[in-house]
Parts: sequence; structure tokens; C-alpha cells
Amino acid sequence: MPLIQMREALRQAMSEEMRRDPNVFLMGEEVAYYDGAYKVSQGMLAEFGPDRVVDTPISENGFAGLGVGAAMAGMRPIIEFMTWNFSLVAYDQIINSAARIYQMSAGTYKMPMVFRGANGHAENLGSQHSTAVDSLYAHFPGLKVVSPSTPYDAKGLLKSAIRDDNPVIFLESELMYGFKGEVPEEEYLIPIGKADIKRDGTDLVIVCWGKHVHTCLRAAEELAKQGISALVLDLRTIRPLDHEALFAAVAKTHRVVVVQEGFPYAGVGAEIIARIQESCFDLLDGPIVRVTNRDVPQPYATNLEKLVIITAERVIDAALTVVGRK
Repeated sequence: MPLIQMREALRQAMSEEMRRDPNVFLMGEEVAYYDGAYKVSQGMLAEFGPDRVVDTPISENGFAGLGVGAAMAGMRPIIEFMTWNFSLVAYDQIINSAARIYQMSAGTYKMPMVFRGANGHAENLGSQHSTAVDSLYAHFPGLKVVSPSTPYDAKGLLKSAIRDDNPVIFLESELMYGFKGEVPEEEYLIPIGKADIKRDGTDLVIVCWGKHVHTCLRAAEELAKQGISALVLDLRTIRPLDHEALFAAVAKTHRVVVVQEGFPYAGVGAEIIARIQESCFDLLDGPIVRVTNRDVPQPYATNLEKLVIITAERVIDAALTVVGRK
């Protein structure tokens, strides 16, 4: 299979769906004439033209609302935020409109749209450009929340998201746009709501998603050198959650570490832990340990940033704790 970058996989997904369905279009800041802030949409303007690859003003609330109206009218917009931090300006449109119109209209209006862009910290971007918004959107019924960790997953999941009749929050990572992986040339879809075992193991399960799947895989390699077999479960979709895969991993390993980018308070990790303890508490051989960002605004300075973010060393430390080595 060809080895391509994450940005190329995302571009392939959007382009293939735009060729397949004339109602699909891309809209956001710098997506057209600049080829995308991260070059995800490179070349798409030349192929599809300015009516389907649409540059917008710096007005997230405005173009998110325009996308909601387009979806209500039967189109399938892809709304790109340059960073998910900027989506907070459009929170009203995403939550009060996109997430709720189907229910409020008694099913009269579907909401087939995708909101996508870079999520979480990158490097030296400071607090206002480093927020992981997973829990901000997973909290609300009416939204699906997806966070891929590989180019293969990103393409298959984005194609499924574009075809979905519900609004999908698609969380990418600036640090992963250049990440390479194998992607088939033939068409494929990955269903939303299905987790994936990225590494099998028997002593504990590390539950993760997004870019920190790779942090957890590095941790699992080091743990293996110490004789500890870690199963790395990539949720891929935060909402809906794949309970079947999650509970099966708990039943197999009996020990759990949950790794969640973002703040610990009211985070997705806390929700996952609650669901495990509500549904399979008797399968646990010890307390669940959670690894998150430190509970402080993201600093700009490199030395302070490294103290706040998730590292493989912190995941290893948590794993050693749950297996009784610390």
C-alpha cells in the first residue's frame, strides 16, 4: 500500500467524497487559495473550483452557521477550523444549532456536516492555541466525536463522517499532519463507533485515542522490556463509545490506564473510568489510573510545556502503578 502523510489521507477522503457527491463542499479559513493552513486542501481549489472550496473571513461563528443552513438545505458541508481553539467562537452554532436541530425539528431536518481541524497542543503555541476540546463536544448528545491516530484511520473515518446524516466533530492533530502510514488505493470506510487494538497484550489495557496512541505505543514497547504486556486500545471514536471493545479489553487484562489529552477535571477519561466501574467493576484487579495534561493553562515556554503534556514516561509510570510494580 502507498505510504502517505496524514494530510494527504484527509485530502483524499474529502476529494473522493466531493467527486462522489456534488453536495459535498469544503469551507473555512485559507482552505482555497492558500491550499490550507496545513496544506490539507492543497490542489482542491484547482479541481473543484471556488464554489466548492470556499475561503471565509475570520468569522467562525458566521461560517459555521452558514454550514448549518447548508446542511439543513440538503448539502453536506465540511467546515474546517484552522484550530479547534477557534471553534469556541462558533460554540453556539455547533451546540445550539447543529447538535439539536434534528431533535427540535422532530426529524424534519437532518444535519449531515463535518467540523474538522487541528486539536490539542502542538509546540510552543501557548494557551489559546493548545486546547484539547474532546470533552467540550463529547458532552452533548446530537454530536459524534472522532479522533483518528493514523492516516489509514483518518481517511476511512472522514469518509464515513462525510456520509453520516449527523454532525461529526473530527479532531485532528497539527503534530500528525506529516505523520506517514499505509493507505490502500481502493475505496474503504471505517465505521464510526468502532475501536481498534493497536497492540495486543495481557497484563493491562491502555485506553487512548488521537495522537497519544503513539505515545502509548512507545510506552508499551518499553514496558515489554520489563516483562509487562500492554494492550493498546485506540478508541478512534469518543462518541459513540465502543463499549463492547472497551469492556472486552478490561475483561482480558483486569487492569486499566486511561490516557486523555486535555485537563483531568470533567474530562473524557473520567467518563470512561466511570463507565468501566459501573459495568465491569468486578473484573478489575486494582484501581484505574488516569494520565492527562496537568491541570493548568498550557504554557508557552518549552521547558514548562514538557512538564504539562502527556509523555511516554508518565504512561509507563501509570502502568507500573496498576500492575503493582510501584
